[in-house]
Amino acid sequence: MRTIGSLARTCKSNVATNPRQRSLTAECSPSAAPGAAVPATRTAKSGAPATNTWSLLSGCPVAPMLTADAQGLYRADNHGWLFGWKNSSVFQAGPSKAMNWYTTTGTGAQKPAGLRSTDGDAMNGNAIMYDALNGNILTVGGAPNYQGNAATSNAFVITIGAPGTTVSPARTASMANARAFHNSVVMPNGNVLIVGGKTYPVPFSDDTSVLAPEIFNPATSSFTIVNPMSVPRVYHSWALLLRDATIISGGGGLCGTYETNHPNAQIYSPAYPFNADGSMAARSVIDSVSATNVVVGGRVTVMMDGKVTSFSIMQYGSGTHSVHTDQRRIPLSATAVSGLSYTLTVPSDPGVALPGSWMLFAMDSAGVPSVAKTILIRES
Repeated sequence: MRTIGSLARTCKSNVATNPRQRSLTAECSPSAAPGAAVPATRTAKSGAPATNTWSLLSGCPVAPMLTADAQGLYRADNHGWLFGWKNSSVFQAGPSKAMNWYTTTGTGAQKPAGLRSTDGDAMNGNAIMYDALNGNILTVGGAPNYQGNAATSNAFVITIGAPGTTVSPARTASMANARAFHNSVVMPNGNVLIVGGKTYPVPFSDDTSVLAPEIFNPATSSFTIVNPMSVPRVYHSWALLLRDATIISGGGGLCGTYETNHPNAQIYSPAYPFNADGSMAARSVIDSVSATNVVVGGRVTVMMDGKVTSFSIMQYGSGTHSVHTDQRRIPLSATAVSGLSYTLTVPSDPGVALPGSWMLFAMDSAGVPSVAKTILIRES
């Protein structure tokens, strides 16, 4: 990894979410401290950006997704793993061991989706939708409580389909390292980089930090350790995919005058842009796209400078507190090929191809990705 400039210090990570037709958020007390009074019951709200309004979803209780955290409700509802899905539904994959479906139409509804296999509560773990076409979500790490206990190396693949159905997660090989406060980023080829974290979560401490990232390969259901970072990335850290298919990982601490504040970032370059001898591989170039503003189910014609074999679109992400469920990957196959012209069709379901900004990557037969072009997907 290479380190880049200093970042401005902020007490909380500020993120911008992508455009949504509707979104689900837990209604929480914004400044509660351990032991402070908090509402006995909490519900969700649905936002409609088109009208700039919020609606109370009385049928979407938060109680079913609470963890059994030792600090009580102050921590039990923190950092939900929420995925927008088909038919205006939201799938809650964690961090509680209980999974749930939420419906955002009308006054809303909630239905249990089952347990996350043999996993327990996984606070400060990660969930990543690495293949939205097939509804595949990877969950990794976390701990039974927010802090003060050992993290796990657990990993599961969740496959979601029709909203409201029971989900049966499959346990994969465990990570090489137990982690909490880590971040995970899906790459254009579908592999997932797990970066940072620590084996014993305590906020604002670099003790027990894990410096070596690892990569999950869905084809083999295995994890591989890769080159280590030089700076711990734990509480309040973040990681994002860049348009050149590298991954930027930064922050950590960034509150007050803690010695563990890390106002900097590093960039991880996966193996795919390199030749076997370590030199840079030649990259395919997207010369043009027929449209950068596409409706769900619409087509895009891509002109390349050479032959490629596959494409993927990756939603621009926004992450905070180890939650990065805004990112998702959709693999695409060309529906028509004429010379170096490739026609792609965006999935027709806005619950799969969520409206918002996406990166379009092309990959050659060696798996080397292009630099991405940005397209905006809209519902109508």
